[in-house]
This record gives sequence, structure tokens and C-alpha cells, in this order.
Amino acid sequence: MSLLVTGARVVATPRGRAAVAGRDQGHLEMSPGAVVRCEGADVVFVGDRGEHDRSFAPADEALDAAGGCVVPGFVDPHTHLPFAGAREDEFDRRLAGETYAEIAAAGGGIVSTVAATRRAGFDELLALTLARLDRQLLTGTTTTEAKSGYGLELETEIKQLRVLREAGRRHPVEIAATAMPGHEVPPEWRHDPDAYVELVVREIHPAIAAEGLAEGVDVFCERGVFSPDQTRRLVADAARFGWRVHLHADELCNLGGAELAAELGAASASHLLHVSDAGIAALARAGVVAVALPGVSFFLRDRFAPVRRLVDAGVAVALATDCNPGSSHTESMPAIMALGCLGAGLSTEEALTAATLNAAAALGRADRLGSIEPGKQADLVVLDAPSPKHLVYHFGVNLVRHVVKAGRVVVRDGRKLAHS
Repeated sequence: MSLLVTGARVVATPRGRAAVAGRDQGHLEMSPGAVVRCEGADVVFVGDRGEHDRSFAPADEALDAAGGCVVPGFVDPHTHLPFAGAREDEFDRRLAGETYAEIAAAGGGIVSTVAATRRAGFDELLALTLARLDRQLLTGTTTTEAKSGYGLELETEIKQLRVLREAGRRHPVEIAATAMPGHEVPPEWRHDPDAYVELVVREIHPAIAAEGLAEGVDVFCERGVFSPDQTRRLVADAARFGWRVHLHADELCNLGGAELAAELGAASASHLLHVSDAGIAALARAGVVAVALPGVSFFLRDRFAPVRRLVDAGVAVALATDCNPGSSHTESMPAIMALGCLGAGLSTEEALTAATLNAAAALGRADRLGSIEPGKQADLVVLDAPSPKHLVYHFGVNLVRHVVKAGRVVVRDGRKLAHS
């Protein structure tokens, strides 16, 4: 099957098959009036309609952008989608002045969601995850990373990852599953966190690998969670399974998490609110993608990661929702792009690259995702807007009109199609 996207005011995209950094992060190829031809799952042509018509037979299906802007499908490289329970009571407590750390110390935070997720059955957790994927898709996300980490014991970690596998079979959004038993030390192991690390190494990681449930591993390297040495132990173990490495780093304090991510050859390091100049330099040298999570800063009324310094230092920056019930309860990448510009200092062009090509690179998918160019997978978003600047300029509304995933229209006129 072939698809021709016509009627665009402009097709706007970064280019390349790897993350881009520095000044290149702000460069978009703008093609006014271009059409996009898809054959099967891939883009085969981007350019002038007349040139297209001289080179190709009529397409099997057409999609009219009606004067809108066409951009790559958004890639969300950091989420915690498979969870149960809500924490709006904690949200109210934060509004009244309690800190995230104070709430966690009183039994809230991650351990609250762990308890709810442990109680949830497979079908309940699957339904919740599919609903979140729907909200991602309707706001333009075509690929998402999703972590376990609300189990912190074998049965529930496996349950979360099996839910992601089944959701990937049922839903058009492509899922990159990440194992994260290193999200927190569970209450039953607080007396001996090193023993919990050894339990993960001895039982949980091998069981996940045996079913092929994950392609990456993540660890929350932070004071009061996992130390740099414990993080090294968990990552060294994951290497035997060939998993891509991600780290939660330097969120609450400067613990040298960025330097550790560089040392361990991580694909990405997330949060980075307290990253040092030495950490920024290490990320740049090692080619680690810095995943900024401005939704967390906004939701917790905290400082923003220094993304301007990161970009200017030559670090490739990506954006992600960190969708979770405690610190960034959103599935919307356009909302995150607005926060990345208005709160953290990115330009709109840098934000679009951060939400597409660089985000794909953080997941090891930049060779086929994250840009609109021949040879790449046809993941496209048609915006009800004349340029990508409106993703930030016209904030707080959903401008996504149509979504194409792997050459197939899966959202038309703002509605998810039944076949998807």
C-alpha cells in the first residue's frame, strides 16, 4: 500500500540517522508545499508535487494536510506507563507546601504506586496502559519508551513488562521496554539495600531476560536510592543481556550521575537538574543523550535542567514526558515541548529535534525513526497549524489533526481509527 500526504503548508524535520548536538540541534529542513510519499512502512519521497507525479503512479490512499504542518511522529524516550493507582492526594499536599521528599518519607511517593501496581491484575494494568498509549497517540507520539519499576519484586516486574509486550501487540504506538527494578529500594529491603541489589542480579534480571521482555535497563542513581557503586553493579549485570543502559542522574543533588552515565556508556541520562560542568563535559565527550524532563520541574515546582548549557556544550538533548503518577502526570509531548522552551530555554526548532530525532537516538532508533526523509519509517504528524512553532506558541491545546504510523493512518481528524 502507498500513501501520499498532500496539501501541507510546510514539511518540517531534522535530518540524519544519529543524534544532533550544538547548533545542529536547532536546524530543521523546511520544505514549503512538499508532499510525502510512503510505500509500505517507509518514506520514499519528500518534495515537489510535480516531481512526485512524474516519478510515481497514483497512491493507493491520500491524506490532505489542508494547509497544516507535517512533522515527524514524536518519540517519548522516558515514561513509566504500566502503573496502577493515582496520587492526587499527594499533589494537593505539595500544593499546600510539602515537598516530594517529605511525602516519600511519610510512605508516599514511589512506594505508594508500588503497592497499587502489585495489587493490580494483569488485565487491569493492561487496560490502564492502553488508555495511556491512546492519549500519547492522540497528541502525536508514535514511539514510546516505558519502564517497569513499580514492582520491585520478581512477580510484578515481570507483570509490568508482560503488559508492555501485550500492549505493543495491540496498539500502534511502538514500545521500547526498559527493565527498572532499580527504581527504588522496596520497603522490605530498606534494612539491606545491597541485598536487594543482589536479588535483582540473581533473580529479577535473569527472569526478564529469559522471556526477552526488555531491551534496556535503567537505574535511579541518587542519594537515598542507589549509590554509584550499586548502580555500577546493576549495570554491569545488565551488560550480559545486551541491554541498552539509561540512568536517572543528578535529579535531587549532584552525585556525579552524569559522569557515571558517561563512564558506563549509557545511551541516555535523564533529569540532570543538578548536573555539574564536569558532568556536562563528560556527557558531550561520551555522546550520551541528555533527556530533559521539564514536566517534572513544572509539576514539582522545581528548577529546570540546564538545557541551554547542555546544548551549547555540544550535548544532544532530548525531551520526554516522564509520564508517571507522582511527578509528571502527562502523556503529551507537545506540552513538554512548550515547557522545554518556556521553562528550560530551548528554541522551538531545538525542541522539535529533541522530541523526534534525538529522542529516537536515546532509544537506539535514530537509524529509522525521528525524521521525515527517504529510507526512514513513515511516522508522521499533521498539525492544525502553519508551522511547528505553534506547538509552543499556541500552547495548551491539541493541534494534532492526523497521525501516520509506519505508513498507515492511525489517527484521522483527531480520532483514533478503529483498525489501529
